[in-house]
Amino acid sequence: MRGEADGTTGPGTVVGGARAGEGLQLEGLPFDNTYARLPGAYYARLDPTPLPRPELVAFNPDAAALIGLDPAEAARPEFADYFSGNRRLPGSDPLAMLYAGHQFGHYVSQLGDGRAILLGEVRGADGVAWDLHLKGAGHTPFSRDGDGRAVLRSTVREYLACEALHGLGIPSTRALCIVAGDEEVYRERIERGAMLLRLAPSHVRFGSFEVFYYREQYHRLGELADYVIDHDFPHLTAAPDRYRRLLAEVVERTADLVAGWQAVGFAHGVMNTDNMSILGITLDYGPYGLLDEYDPGFVCNHSDRWGRYAFDRQPHVAHWNLGRLAQAMLPVLAPEPEKAAEVAYDLIGPYQARYAESYLKRMRAKLGLREAREGDQALLDRLLHLLAASRVDYAIFFRSLGTFRQAAGERSDRVRDQFLDRDGFDAWARDYRARLVSEGSDDRRRQARMDRENPRYVLRNYLAQKAIDAAEGGDYAEVERLRRLLAKPFDEHPGMESYAGYPPDWARRIVVSCSS
Repeated sequence: MRGEADGTTGPGTVVGGARAGEGLQLEGLPFDNTYARLPGAYYARLDPTPLPRPELVAFNPDAAALIGLDPAEAARPEFADYFSGNRRLPGSDPLAMLYAGHQFGHYVSQLGDGRAILLGEVRGADGVAWDLHLKGAGHTPFSRDGDGRAVLRSTVREYLACEALHGLGIPSTRALCIVAGDEEVYRERIERGAMLLRLAPSHVRFGSFEVFYYREQYHRLGELADYVIDHDFPHLTAAPDRYRRLLAEVVERTADLVAGWQAVGFAHGVMNTDNMSILGITLDYGPYGLLDEYDPGFVCNHSDRWGRYAFDRQPHVAHWNLGRLAQAMLPVLAPEPEKAAEVAYDLIGPYQARYAESYLKRMRAKLGLREAREGDQALLDRLLHLLAASRVDYAIFFRSLGTFRQAAGERSDRVRDQFLDRDGFDAWARDYRARLVSEGSDDRRRQARMDRENPRYVLRNYLAQKAIDAAEGGDYAEVERLRRLLAKPFDEHPGMESYAGYPPDWARRIVVSCSS
């Protein structure tokens, strides 16, 4: 590792909140590979394809703490070997998971881990199990025409996105490390091959159920549902209607997740059912983007020519995807097809109300409102219309809104001057001021609350691109600098103010696609 990315300088060194010398060695990780104990129909067993001459690019001590790993282990030469496929971790049981999915609305009968391998599961000291999933691990039986590799560019983007969304309080996979090797991989150009080790309590997806439904292997659906319940929803294990309650909880988690995305301005880019987690966490970062200017129709994925996964369509797409999951679970919801369809319809029906409630709750917090009042949705809708019409920067606006003062006649020019339609903003501000006064809001306390809801720093595409450019040149310090910054996005971070400013003009030319 080079530059600031080398955060382990010896025993006792504090690294990103974790202290070297405390924790487990790699060879002592307590694996408990429950997914590997399922029948072979759910996966294919194989080892990763090694990357030649591996080098550690980035290491996240916060993620290491989840599995009790000593951060000093990152300084060992064996570390890069273990997470590049050159050595097998003792106790691991590598496999590629099988699933199918609807991609851009069309069913694809077999997908699976085409470039990722589940090394195994490690339980942390708190008893929580984490998948160690190696992305870019080489060709698998599910790779189709792909090469099974990831590149340095895509691994840096995912590494940063995992930690950025976690820092914002959005459920997400986590990222432990990036290892790059001397292997050329062709995407739009020749790039350097790399692997990302990501952590999640589970990598089971909507598509994990779909594949067995369409194969008419209905007994596999019950088997998989039982596994998911025992592993991730143990409070449902003894329930006689556990499959129905499982689907109901997935609906709630998915609604809350997408409400979080919309509130922070995150566009996933590829909301295929194979990229939807059964746990309601953000999974499979590719051509994602966080809003700069507020544009409800923002399409972050250059490959999405029809805008299926545009920012403002994400809540609808999540509902549609839940319909596909419910369809796949029909055989376990009720023995009679007609009854199963009725049950499924009833279970996914609450999604829209749950989403609307969760989203408005988040947006009230961003606006500094403590109480739920009739008319709040209309107040928010008017604001979003003004933001879109003036192309106001989403993150900068909400952070600055905390400086708004409710005293009569006091104008908040720092906020107002972001709008082209200042008269329109003034009209909205009068109603906002009246709303604050009506609940006895205190400016100082409100700003403190809002600063805990509205980040000072977000992962803009241009920031990720600068880190990628530096890493491709052999300098990994910017990746680590961004990770640390985005882990605490609500703090001020003196000396880092430039990272909170408006994106440069060249940022508009950045294009991300499914290869990202």
